[in-house]
Amino acid sequence: MTAPALRVDQVDASYGPFRALFDVSVEVGANEALAVLGPNGAGKTTLARVASGLVAPTSGSISVGGADLTGRRAVHFARTGVAHAPEGRSVFATFTVEENLRLSFDRSLGRRGVAAGLDRAFELFPRLGERRRQKAGTLSGGEQRMLSMARVLVEEPDLLIADELSLGLAPIIIDEVYAVLAAIRASGTAMLIVEQQVAHALDLCDRVVLMDHGRIRWEGPPDQAADVVVDQLFDPAGAD
Repeated sequence: MTAPALRVDQVDASYGPFRALFDVSVEVGANEALAVLGPNGAGKTTLARVASGLVAPTSGSISVGGADLTGRRAVHFARTGVAHAPEGRSVFATFTVEENLRLSFDRSLGRRGVAAGLDRAFELFPRLGERRRQKAGTLSGGEQRMLSMARVLVEEPDLLIADELSLGLAPIIIDEVYAVLAAIRASGTAMLIVEQQVAHALDLCDRVVLMDHGRIRWEGPPDQAADVVVDQLFDPAGAD
């Protein structure tokens, strides 16, 4: 049997004295997309950080593709094929769009891979191709988010961990971002999607986990999440 892309087993996690996760267990199968939903402060972002090695669990275990990475640094997760697209916009404001991408691809793909990386980035996000000579700091918030995503997605990770990618974006940009996620998923990338944009997450993912106060409260298929669970905590259209 194929090992799951990600297995989080009975994990606790803390920030100093503050405990953020309590006995959390989730699994993302190979080529599967899992949505992690819940209100602010539910522990969703902490789970994403634990799953990519940015936060070490205080107990429990983490495995990626069958390899035990518990306590390993984020670089080891990246080498195993994990890519983390965090909340926010990580761009060099005074560099152009193309310079931002070249800098990233030169490090991750090597000089010979830069040209192909640029082609792939502009294929995924045509809007970035139109603005390739524009300073990143002058892009809209949504375009900056696309730029930060392009640097991650071009490498076609085995597992993508996406944390609140739609936060603060206009609806038309959210649609573009999720169209790209759907294309990446179709290519075989497994996904853990942390979201408050419920409708988009349910359309994309195979299963749903609902978190609250650092614990898993419910797990099941998207249709049941929409009908039974999500409506109790969210506006189904995505409003908080």
